[in-house]
Amino acid sequence: MDTISTIILTYNEEKHIERCIKNAQKFSEEIFLVDSFSTDNTIHIAESLGAKVYQNKWENNYAKQLNWGLNNLPITTEWVFRLDADEYLMADLISEINRKLPRLEKNISGIVFERKMYFLNTLMTKGMLQMNMLRLFKNKHGFCEERWMDEHIVLTKGKSIHFEGYFVDHNLNPLGWWIQKHDGYSIREAIDLLNLEYNFIKPKSSEVLQYEMSKDALSKRDKKKKYANMPLFWRSFIYFIYRYFLKLGFTQGKEGFLWHFLQGWWYRTLVDAKIYEIKKHCGGDKEKMKLFILQNYQIRL
Repeated sequence: MDTISTIILTYNEEKHIERCIKNAQKFSEEIFLVDSFSTDNTIHIAESLGAKVYQNKWENNYAKQLNWGLNNLPITTEWVFRLDADEYLMADLISEINRKLPRLEKNISGIVFERKMYFLNTLMTKGMLQMNMLRLFKNKHGFCEERWMDEHIVLTKGKSIHFEGYFVDHNLNPLGWWIQKHDGYSIREAIDLLNLEYNFIKPKSSEVLQYEMSKDALSKRDKKKKYANMPLFWRSFIYFIYRYFLKLGFTQGKEGFLWHFLQGWWYRTLVDAKIYEIKKHCGGDKEKMKLFILQNYQIRL
């Protein structure tokens, strides 16, 4: 039976959760929240809409929280959809899922979709690199790899295919929230890039084994390795020029400028600044890097 359970990770998502759940109800048999002990109305709203809420302590790791849900939620459906609280599927994609899913070949265990972004309530269509993500997968056939940034769903069985429709990330919080969030992301991204250079994080046993990752995720990982080999600060500048001018990001007015400047240049320059800070204090000493990150950013590697 081609039924879907949707898992949503939440913490204080009262601005988004009703929109998210009502959207998920159009393609899901069951909706589960893995909540990190929200203090606002997230749980009340979710339960009033029929979602099932389970709580688990947040350990500063998205993949660990999602995998906890995959291992502990009473999922009985054949398929699982991973959805963020500020995301929703477009009507064309919902129709495509409902139409195609029952007719898939048995060896297909994962479905990849394109994600598009809203910024300042504007859909960013110019200057964007296409973001394809595996979000729908067969129950017990996949898990989330544990990385500091850009974690992906990987398959333990079967293959993945791509659907044509897309879903969107449409966050309703103000710009200050976005900036604070990306300041927090920047040290995680810095750790990820430093690890590509110095390989100082020992992989978990589950990551040593080879699993099926979508072609899009592999392509993104390859591009990140190339980016990591480029000079600090110059790479963020070049990335902005590529997106804003060559990919026509400037055609979307003030919103386009702010998006590509903040997400394509400011954020990635901030990442490079933190990498520079760590290298300046530690040189190439891996253990000193780990100690510096622990003492200054409270992250234990």
